[in-house]
Amino acid sequence: MSMRSRSGPGITSTAVIWPHCGVSFRKVCKGLRGALANHTAWALVVTGLLATGAFAATAAGAQQRNFTDDAGRTVQLPGQVDSVYPTGHPASILLYTLAPETLAGWTRTLPSDMQGLMPARYQELPVIGRLSGRGDTANLERVLTLAPDVLFDYGAVREPYISAADRLMAQTGLPTVLLGGRFDGLPASYRKLGQLLGKPARADRFASYARETLALAKRIREQVLEAERPRVYYGRDADGLTTAFAGSLNAEILSLVGARNVADDTDEPGLGAVNLEQILAWNPEVIVTINPAFYDSLQDPDGVWSQVQAVQQGRVYLAPERPFGWFDRPPSVNRLIGVRWLLHLFYPERMPGSLRGEVVRFYELFYHVSPSDTQLDRLLVTAMPEERR
Repeated sequence: MSMRSRSGPGITSTAVIWPHCGVSFRKVCKGLRGALANHTAWALVVTGLLATGAFAATAAGAQQRNFTDDAGRTVQLPGQVDSVYPTGHPASILLYTLAPETLAGWTRTLPSDMQGLMPARYQELPVIGRLSGRGDTANLERVLTLAPDVLFDYGAVREPYISAADRLMAQTGLPTVLLGGRFDGLPASYRKLGQLLGKPARADRFASYARETLALAKRIREQVLEAERPRVYYGRDADGLTTAFAGSLNAEILSLVGARNVADDTDEPGLGAVNLEQILAWNPEVIVTINPAFYDSLQDPDGVWSQVQAVQQGRVYLAPERPFGWFDRPPSVNRLIGVRWLLHLFYPERMPGSLRGEVVRFYELFYHVSPSDTQLDRLLVTAMPEERR
C-alpha cells in the first residue's frame, strides 16, 4: 500500500493506493466489514484508516474524472459512483428521487407511518445523521463504515457551506460535492447530479419534469388577474401563529404560483410569530398549514379562528406529508408536487387534467411507487375540497 496526495481548493487530502488490486477501495472496505463480524473490530479499522485519510483510496490505475460543483470546486471522482452519502436531508431526497440504489443512508429518521409510499428496501436504509447545516448529528466514523464513493450536499452555495465541504473532504479524503439548492434551479441540479452519477439520460427525465412544472407555474402566474390571486396565510405550528414572511424559503411556492402571502406585508424576514389580531386584520381567504393539530383546531365553528374568512368559507388545507412534505420542509424537490397541488387548488379552471393523475405521475417517477386509489384518497383528504379530489 502506498500514499499519494490530492489537492483541492484550500485543502490537501491523502489517498491510498492498493497495489496489484483490481477493485475499488470502497469494495475493499466492504469486504473488510463483512470479514470483521465484530462491530468493535470494524470500528477500530475505520478509526485507523480515518487517521491516515485512507478512505479516498482507489485501485492503482483506476479511472478518475474531474467534476466541477456549483461552488466552482473541482473534485476528483472515481470513474464509477455506486454509493453516495448525502450530508443533509434536502440532498438525501434529491438523491433518492434520481438514483435510490446509490443512497447509502438517511440523514434523519423517516416517519414511522409512510403509508406504503416508499419501497421498504429504501425505508430500511440506516439513519446516520447529517454532516452539514446547524448542529451536525452524524458520527463521521459511522458514515465511513458505509464506504461511500462520494459525499454530497445540496443547498446554499455560500459560506459556511463551501468551507464545510472542503473540511469534510480534508477529514475523510472522500470527494465532497456541493450543488446549489435554488428551487428554480432544479432542472440544472438534476442534470448536474446525473453527470456526477453517470446517469445523464435518467436525470434528463427529472429535469424535464421540473422544467415543465416551473414553466407551467410561470405561465399561469403571468395570466391571472390580480383579483384572482388568493390571499393566503401559512400557519406553521400547532397554534398557527408562526408564519413565513416575505422572502422566506418556507413559503416560496406561494409566490411561485402567484398567490399573495398576507404576511408579506410586514418587514420581518424569515419565520416569525404573529398574533390573532394581526391575522383578523389580514383576514385571509385561504389558510394552508403543515401542522395537523392546527388544522384540526380550525374545524371548530366556535374556535378563536372562526371569524377569519378562510375558516368561515371552509378554505383551510393541510398539506400532505408522505413520504415528504408538499409545501415547506424540507426545501427540496418534494415541493414540485406542491406547486402542482396549489395550481389545481387556486386555479382549477386553468389546470389541465386531474390532480390525482398528476400525483400518480409524480410519485411513480420521483418516489418509485404507484399510489392506489385508497392512498390517493388519504393524501388528498385534507388537501382539496371533497368534490375535486
